[in-house]
Amino acid sequence: MCGIVGYTGGASAGPILLEGLKRLEYRGYDSAGIAVQESGVIHASKASGHLQHLCEKTHDGADLPGLCGIGHTRWATHGAPTETNAHPHVSDDGKFAVVHNGIIENYAQLREELTQRGFVFHSETDTEVVVHLLDYYYKGDLKAAVMKTVARLDGSFALGVVCADHPGELIAVKSASPLILGLGVGENFFASDVTALVSHTRNVIYLEDGEFASLTSEGITVFDCAGREVSKSISRVVWDVEAAEKGGYEHFMLKEIMEQPRALKATIEPRVREGEIVLDGVELTRQQLQGIRRVVITACGSAYHAGCVGSYIMEELCRIPVEAEVASELRYRNPLIGEDTLVIVISQSGETADTIAALRECKARGARTLAIVNVVGSTVAKLADDVLYTWAGPEIAVATTKGYTTQVAVLSLLSVYMARELGRIDEDRYRALVNGICSLPERCQRAIDLNTHVQYLAKRYHNNSSLFFIGRNLDYAACLEASLKLKEISYIHSEAYAAGELKHGTIALIDEGRLVISLCCYEALFDKLVSNVKEVKARGAKVLAVAQEGNRRIFAEADDVLFAPHMDPLLIPVTEIVPLQLFAYYVAKENGCDIDKPKNLAKSVTVE
Repeated sequence: MCGIVGYTGGASAGPILLEGLKRLEYRGYDSAGIAVQESGVIHASKASGHLQHLCEKTHDGADLPGLCGIGHTRWATHGAPTETNAHPHVSDDGKFAVVHNGIIENYAQLREELTQRGFVFHSETDTEVVVHLLDYYYKGDLKAAVMKTVARLDGSFALGVVCADHPGELIAVKSASPLILGLGVGENFFASDVTALVSHTRNVIYLEDGEFASLTSEGITVFDCAGREVSKSISRVVWDVEAAEKGGYEHFMLKEIMEQPRALKATIEPRVREGEIVLDGVELTRQQLQGIRRVVITACGSAYHAGCVGSYIMEELCRIPVEAEVASELRYRNPLIGEDTLVIVISQSGETADTIAALRECKARGARTLAIVNVVGSTVAKLADDVLYTWAGPEIAVATTKGYTTQVAVLSLLSVYMARELGRIDEDRYRALVNGICSLPERCQRAIDLNTHVQYLAKRYHNNSSLFFIGRNLDYAACLEASLKLKEISYIHSEAYAAGELKHGTIALIDEGRLVISLCCYEALFDKLVSNVKEVKARGAKVLAVAQEGNRRIFAEADDVLFAPHMDPLLIPVTEIVPLQLFAYYVAKENGCDIDKPKNLAKSVTVE
């Protein structure tokens, strides 16, 4: 959700902090601020609204002199998005400044205690208790004050701290919230996302929960929760800053839609060797697979929708029960999960709070856990028994595109691999599916090329205030993501329904001119779907269909048609979503929406 950055070195900190915050804008925010330390003084500046307001207020950071500082973009949880509630929070004596990503769950009790001790609170935030605790515990030993403060905090948090008495030093703390350290030459950094670091360094350290670090221009020292120094390995970020730039596209979302063929190739190609699926990072043996009686796929948002697609594919091929569960529900449901359950956890960032909690709950019940994530070293990746990385590259737009399609591709690879290990498919079917998966990058590009008229359709339909997506089987699973994609960036109300459920209530909402988007790619049920199209047409609806290339029958039923390239029905969800991603993008553009940073949303949801 929030984004945090820190810098210490030989350059002016203000401009570097603002640059880092700009690279974190995609995470979602409603206010921003920076604090810079100079000659025993902390200078701070904050602004609500867009980061540009802060840039203008500080003359791009030049008004805050100093070589060491911290920055923050806030997504409001406690208190309105005002300048007072924005971070950094500074202690009344000016000795400490703090930025925080996450939630302090026991802040109310701490606030009451600190108020009784004479501390004055100026904001509505949970974070302000941290700066007052530091002030209370500080007796000249910064490390000791940090340890005592952190020991009082419940919840998830990544903290960045500067102290006026310790020039050139930053403290970074991680507990169940993302935080990465960057190692430069004569300068060092921390950030909540590697995208804020790669323009300066590709050498990073991933902190574990409970660890904290002291950063100076000379080096980084990492400690465990007991204050003992910890030896950490240095990782190398394999992509450069250009991967996080727009590359000539008007929006990151459009760039990332167009990157999907390349992202799918990066996901699939290393895992198919001489026609065989090889899943490095998965140590499930054939004997262990045969002991699995049930599979649960859990995730949130688009990752959950990828799991819905995967549940159809895996159950069809492996012939064992597969369920997709919303992580925020699973974690509180006292689920019937045990040692005979494989739990597949999906998260683009690997830091989704509800997904992490569901993963921990399932592990505690003895389940085997397998993670599908994009971010190396993320919390989900570390917690799971096995990990499959999507290798999609950085995804900046809040609305996921290549993150979703690469997740579905990995689920397809895993399903085919498991089905063969379990003896549920023969060699001819295995070869056909492997070949189909290998063709997904080219087929995805074909889906883009087939639908150059999507901008025209967006102009035609962008004024709809409410619309519906319908489909059956895998088409229905794809509807869930298509509907979310439209509503989250265009702010148009849309709902996805299993087409057979129309007559059980939803058809009452179909009236003259209502747009219904019908996914008709699962050809085994095409005739059934056409019956549903006729039902809504009879009530005055306009129908935009998505059908497989070469399907001529659909023209007799639909007002307009988008196309997906013809391929195996179990794999078509990867390609049929592409024209609907484009449709959502161009509708939002027609409506003048902030496509990469839709209102009220955040890229990585690290709070409950």
